[in-house]
Amino acid sequence: MAKRGRGRLSNIDLLPAECDDVVAWAAQELAMRKRTQTEIYTEFRDRLLAIQSEYEISFEIPSFTAFNRYSVNLARMTKRIQETREIAATIAQRIDAEASDELTLITAEAIKMLIYELLQATEDGGLDPKGAMQLANALRSAVQAQSVSSARRQKVEADFADKAKQAVQTVAKARGLSDEAAGEILDKLLGVNT
Repeated sequence: MAKRGRGRLSNIDLLPAECDDVVAWAAQELAMRKRTQTEIYTEFRDRLLAIQSEYEISFEIPSFTAFNRYSVNLARMTKRIQETREIAATIAQRIDAEASDELTLITAEAIKMLIYELLQATEDGGLDPKGAMQLANALRSAVQAQSVSSARRQKVEADFADKAKQAVQTVAKARGLSDEAAGEILDKLLGVNT
């Protein structure tokens, strides 16, 4: 049976909001890979102790073991993101504007379908406001991607039309073609029915 939810929260997840900047700092330091994990943890712990004193709040400071698990998970997630970027870059190099538009439309429709299926699946249990917001953001992003893709396609087509017009005019002058003959060639090249 598939595991539901995200599991038990770690001690780092349970830190109060006042510690968010320290957690973000630690993540950034770990990602830069310039210092050892032990050095970063020592400073992480010192910063958390300072927050306890400054805000006069009590919370459990994560152990080195918890920090290590956080570091490993962060590294795993960073690696997945990097691999995804590399795959996307490779695909983008191989796909022309028209195929990219089709891929964007297919992806947007898949996201819309996923949202619909999630709504159907959560009909009995309900959907919390945070989940609804995330679904709305996903849908908005998909629609924006469709718009950007269409705008890019229109720009590529306009650039092609300009270049084709210049090329036909150059050839027409060199070959002594009439403006009418050049216009017909351009219309056929651009797929315009006259």
